[in-house]
Amino acid sequence: MEYRTKEEQVADFLREGIISGRFPRGTRLKQLEIAKLLQTSITPVREALKLLVAEGYVTGDSYRGATVAPFDLSASNEMLTLRILLETQLVRGAVEQATAADLEELRALAAEFERAVANRENESARAANYRFHRRIHDIPNMPQTLHFVQILWARYPFDRINKIQGRVGRAVAEHTELVNAFIARDAAAAMLATRRHIESGWRELQNAVQAAPPRSAPAKPIHPSDQLAESSDA
Repeated sequence: MEYRTKEEQVADFLREGIISGRFPRGTRLKQLEIAKLLQTSITPVREALKLLVAEGYVTGDSYRGATVAPFDLSASNEMLTLRILLETQLVRGAVEQATAADLEELRALAAEFERAVANRENESARAANYRFHRRIHDIPNMPQTLHFVQILWARYPFDRINKIQGRVGRAVAEHTELVNAFIARDAAAAMLATRRHIESGWRELQNAVQAAPPRSAPAKPIHPSDQLAESSDA
């Protein structure tokens, strides 16, 4: 695996935490607490937060405090198209370049995700899901494409999608399909599995938003994500 600086390691820890829901939308990220948690100095934390501000994961100033950015459901349709375009290219490159060791690591990560789902360890499952996909995207060494994918992930509603009843269980089967395509060295099948996986989560989110009961006599317009938050947290 490629060498990563402390700043990059902290940034990836925070990305995983935001996408998995460990750091919910609107959470204030405190540099000192993160540094203590990771047993590192303030400097790489501060630099990591600057990077995440630039990518859109957090808002605010790294000195005065940063907050996990909200997602914009209305913009996610465009992000969906871009995710499919870019992530399928990363997957194609990963299939073509994956070593036997890479395949074993992907199997292990998929198994970790499946175990967490079976044990109802929701946060662990979401974190394992992030590591599974991030590992795939690291394999082809396409840093510019990966950079743009990380920007898309910053505002994508993974935390909402993963709260949909039964979603993580269905994702287990989708991961298995993807891993099997890797083992078969079938880039076309892996790209199709990736597209289906992304579209499936988005479709389930749209269905959940539409099915969410409206509030009675709301004082202000309700954003679809607010309705979903109520139904998924019940």
